[in-house]
Amino acid sequence: MSAPYAAADGLVRVYRATAGNGSGLLWMHGGGFAAGDLDMPEADHVARTLAAAGTTVVSVDYRLVGEACRYPAPSDDVLAAWEWMLAQRAELGITRTAIGGASAGGNLAAGAVLRMLSEGGAVLPDVVLLAYPTLLAVQPPPDAELRAALDAEPESDRFGPEVVREMYERFLGGPVDAAPVPAVPGTARREHLAGHPPTLMVNGDADELRVSGEVYAATLRAAGCDIEVVTERGTQHGHLNRPLEPAASVTLARFARRLAAP
Repeated sequence: MSAPYAAADGLVRVYRATAGNGSGLLWMHGGGFAAGDLDMPEADHVARTLAAAGTTVVSVDYRLVGEACRYPAPSDDVLAAWEWMLAQRAELGITRTAIGGASAGGNLAAGAVLRMLSEGGAVLPDVVLLAYPTLLAVQPPPDAELRAALDAEPESDRFGPEVVREMYERFLGGPVDAAPVPAVPGTARREHLAGHPPTLMVNGDADELRVSGEVYAATLRAAGCDIEVVTERGTQHGHLNRPLEPAASVTLARFARRLAAP
């Protein structure tokens, strides 16, 4: 089913669990903040697979950035969709909540949680799921192990510093230096993270965006937050968008187990 939520022309697509375990996930696809839709595998296949495993998934058709749309519009959409899902919990049979996303969608999920924490009084998710998220506009260089993996698979080397900075400049509509923390979650400090929900992060293997995920995970860990980080071996960026790759099923099984946990 699709339903409107309180955002500009926003829709959510609801995938009801076939045999629900009480969990509900708000999910955001990737696409560099400027592309992607609810029919791409990273949205539709992910949602169908997790619904078949017992989780009701609410997939968000957030606004994509362009000349007429910049941050915080996509983030506002995510928060509006979150409030919509919370309001529908009884009807959807949801007793435990989660928020998550892939790539740019992972940024939006992480940023939404930071906004909830900073604004106070929000109903936080019980768990956060991040798949190969982009979380820094200015990335540190990859370490020797990751550099070797990228060199061994040149087609995977797509997210160098200039590419990532330009992506964030389009997202923000201006320079990255003054970006608010929720727009670039990897810049969060310990004081921003008090009360952060437990998080499972799955990074790509030959994926330069892994650096930003690892930086954010280290900050969460230093702040005393519950964070599990997995590097899905043998993967390049975006493997959930390639469901025929075995690693996509492995990652979704990890997510399904975490969502099913009481």
